[in-house]
Amino acid sequence: MNTNLFLRTSSCFIYMKKYIFIPFVVIYKIWFLLYFVLTMVLLYPFFRVLLSRKQWFPIAFKLKKIWGQILCIGGGVMYEATYETNLDPNKKYVFCCNHSSYFDIILSYCVLDNYFVFMGKKELEKVPLFNIFFKEMNILVDRKTNTGSHKAFILAGQELDKGNSVIIFPEGTISREAPKLRPFKNGAFRLAIDKQVEIVPITFINAWKRLQDMPFLQGKAGPGKVGIYIHKPITTEGLTENNQDELKQQVRNIIELKLKSYGEGN
Repeated sequence: MNTNLFLRTSSCFIYMKKYIFIPFVVIYKIWFLLYFVLTMVLLYPFFRVLLSRKQWFPIAFKLKKIWGQILCIGGGVMYEATYETNLDPNKKYVFCCNHSSYFDIILSYCVLDNYFVFMGKKELEKVPLFNIFFKEMNILVDRKTNTGSHKAFILAGQELDKGNSVIIFPEGTISREAPKLRPFKNGAFRLAIDKQVEIVPITFINAWKRLQDMPFLQGKAGPGKVGIYIHKPITTEGLTENNQDELKQQVRNIIELKLKSYGEGN
């Protein structure tokens, strides 16, 4: 009898704990959205000018890094980055990250000094103000068509040919089951092999707890600390298309094992 009472009490406590924080989560989401829009509006004129000429893109990139820090401060997000090795800031890489939060993009600018372009979903071009970054500087991917995906692949290759790094989230979109990983797509690994460029796995340990991609009244959100692990570059020298799946599994294993070491992941 006492055991049943304990179980009912525990269930009630878990239920209350799940819903008691909803108002605080909603308030945080509203605050961060307003803060994001406000800072975007204030910086928009500067981005508009800097993105009008390609030779000014590196300056726009530095402004994005500053904006990333501003967003982390306003969102109450502290981060700790661990580097397995020092990356050459003048070298091009394919950065391959797990995608569990909207903060992943922001934090990428905070922890990486290499100039890079993002590959983002085509729907971003419909976002007012923010879409300015995808008109020239970054790359939009229309994953609904093979033609759209191929076009994005070609553009990413051209960026690498220019000496610029590329960041790709191989899951394709934010995982709503984070920290569990979604299946990895082939693009990042095919690109790295095709261009014989080193691929760098990046693990965002608990970014999903800061701002999860869920309906407004669901999911986790709030200030706190985020762990980021930048792994050693993996060479693709001598690899061919036949090694694509092997490379994809290698990168997935690295990220997955790091998540598990922190008590997260599958």
